[in-house]
Amino acid sequence: MTFPVIFHALAERELNDAAAYYYAQERPGLGEAFLAEVERVLGLLSEKPLAGTAVREDIRQWRLRRFPYAIIYRPREDHVRILALAAHKRRPTYWHGRS
Repeated sequence: MTFPVIFHALAERELNDAAAYYYAQERPGLGEAFLAEVERVLGLLSEKPLAGTAVREDIRQWRLRRFPYAIIYRPREDHVRILALAAHKRRPTYWHGRS
């Protein structure tokens, strides 16, 4: 069984901003590689929502390979809620108010 993945509006903006950053780099294919890694992780979380590392009572994270980001999410009964695409160098708890 797979669960739908639903983004918080700010998490979606963070994803778009990060993708735009990697597409603007001079290395060809970097933007595509970033989005492919995000898609890979979202697919895993859709199949196994509890696979990530617990960071708070009902909030988990999954660190991306090759890119300095973690997907912060909350598994729900019928979906996976993406709360943030958090850069490792950013304030670690800036997303705490999101639901």
